[in-house]
Amino acid sequence: MLNGVARVLIVAGEASGDMHAAHLVRRVHAKNPSVAFSGIGGPRMREAGVDIRVDAGRLAVVGLVEVLRHWPDIKAALRSMRTALRQERPDLLILVDYPEFNLRLARTARELGIPVLYYISPQVWAWRRYRVRRIRQDVDLMAVVFPFEQEFYRRHGVQARFVGHPLLEHAVPRPDRASARRRLDLPADATVVGLFPGSRHSELHRLMPLLLDTARRLHAHRPGLQFLLPVAPTLRRSDIETYTRQGPPIPLTLTDGGSGEAIAACDLIATASGTATLEIGLHQVPMVIVYRIAPLSYGLLRHLVHLEHIGLCNIVAGRRVVPELLQDEATPARLAAELDRILDDPAEAERMRRELGTLKDRLGTPDEADRIENVVLEMLARPASAQGRKDAKATAGER
Repeated sequence: MLNGVARVLIVAGEASGDMHAAHLVRRVHAKNPSVAFSGIGGPRMREAGVDIRVDAGRLAVVGLVEVLRHWPDIKAALRSMRTALRQERPDLLILVDYPEFNLRLARTARELGIPVLYYISPQVWAWRRYRVRRIRQDVDLMAVVFPFEQEFYRRHGVQARFVGHPLLEHAVPRPDRASARRRLDLPADATVVGLFPGSRHSELHRLMPLLLDTARRLHAHRPGLQFLLPVAPTLRRSDIETYTRQGPPIPLTLTDGGSGEAIAACDLIATASGTATLEIGLHQVPMVIVYRIAPLSYGLLRHLVHLEHIGLCNIVAGRRVVPELLQDEATPARLAAELDRILDDPAEAERMRRELGTLKDRLGTPDEADRIENVVLEMLARPASAQGRKDAKATAGER
């Protein structure tokens, strides 16, 4: 530490990571406000007091082809963070999800002897399990948010502590639907369908035309439907309006508020795969999950996946609670049919709500979990460990 002030470099590469990292920072500052955070993130981390060196919105992509298209920005951000590690020598590096980028940064930190805490694990238990070897070599501690992850990592020789899922703190109890609709200026008695395209520009490119075409199909024979689209913090309204201005208008409300309020206002949601599916599930709102990436990316990645489901809510539940439409299945006609089926079948919607209600218990209880702020402060309090860092160098070369 420098003059008694702990310096932490923290890196989150997309909207969900920005949310979870901000949660971590606030909890640490509640116990020790002198800890100084800097790194990569978005508006929520900035609001929490992080000195943002690189805007995460420039880096949030999914799929191998999409990463290649954005490689100049990603490479520049990686170079910037490696320089910060070498020149500033922070007391701790905290990595939040975003594995392709963060595992490279973890290697540089290991070479410099800087402790590494990884919060929100990559889904190595689901796909690309070979990355566990890199985590074992370069990460001091995994702070995991699913109970089963702790045992998975320990079986592979990786130190791991279950810290509880942050969504449990602000997704439950569910906000009141009537008040949510009043704040969002939605009719109290309307049927509201949410359109959740994700937080990355690459997701917008793949999913916005699909979601809007689907909404227009639904609206053609259900003219009383209202549609709601929350704009992720890593995006701007103009990003969404580029798509909404094309084609016939529909009764669509855009909101910049928190996703919890938007979810509470909906009867049914069509959503991109990702953390949003778990948050929607914790609110017990029926949904249909859609997943689309570049065809080449999908062809390369599909053989590396070890799970039957792609939506986090289905993965955690251990069964197909809500429908998933992947790649070529994700068409306006197919998605509209799935949404129509749920709208026409109250018993099916109730089944989804009931089964989604089991998610909270599957995420563990507060009594089982360490607190993430305690884990961070413990790592800052201990001297840098030499274990696993015998090859630490005064200056590490770029890899």
